[in-house]
Amino acid sequence: MAVGVFDSGLGGLTVLEALTQRLPDVPFAYFADSKHAPYGVRDADDVYNLTCAATQRLWDEGCDLVILACNTASAAALRRMQESWIPKDKRVLGVFVPLIEALTERQWGDNSPPREVAVKHVALFATPATVRSRAFQRELAFRAIGVDVEAQACGGLVDAIEEGDMILAEALVRSHVDALMRKMPTPEAAILGCTHYPLMQEIFQDALGPDVTVYSQANLVAASLEDYLRRHPGMLGSGTDSVFLTTGDPAKVSRNATQFLKRKIAFTSA
Repeated sequence: MAVGVFDSGLGGLTVLEALTQRLPDVPFAYFADSKHAPYGVRDADDVYNLTCAATQRLWDEGCDLVILACNTASAAALRRMQESWIPKDKRVLGVFVPLIEALTERQWGDNSPPREVAVKHVALFATPATVRSRAFQRELAFRAIGVDVEAQACGGLVDAIEEGDMILAEALVRSHVDALMRKMPTPEAAILGCTHYPLMQEIFQDALGPDVTVYSQANLVAASLEDYLRRHPGMLGSGTDSVFLTTGDPAKVSRNATQFLKRKIAFTSA
């Protein structure tokens, strides 16, 4: 049926918006594990178990293809899932790959030796769990040399966004940017390494300054999925309706989602 899109909460809606704009005829099933959000403060085993449960729920919904629109899940769980858990007739894709491809200007399947790239100083803003995993640095190092990555764990930001407290969220963004720039005064590029963060992209850009290129994953993921479905049309079933599922309070999640996307979104209990 639909393509599954999973996030620990509402951040993945930034990816879903880009997907629906790029692929308007494709139905999507969005799953927000709001009961257990945020994932960014959990340990790797916890993230793995929750991500597997959410993926299974989307498979039960008829989604043979699931997008992990959650950097913490992509960083802490996806490789382990691919190695030991995902059956051959299912696919689970993360959000890191399109971003790494964009930064290094090479396709994921390009296994040539690492080479120099244009960007040398990269700021990474992510959840504590994503920062601890060092997944971004590891995948970048496979493909590029001479890139200095300074990571900033943005504690509290996902919680503020999920609660709809944009005043606190803006204060946290500016505080985290200030902390990073004390360590790396002149980054050339900044990675918003959590799908919640694009909701604050203008604030990140303002705090970083106009000379820093801010990479947000949503459009990159949408272009990558379009290419994937073109190459694997069998992964898209015959479903026609999009659905929104949550483990949290559907009324509260619906209100916050509607506020974020500026259009009515109705979640039901997962």
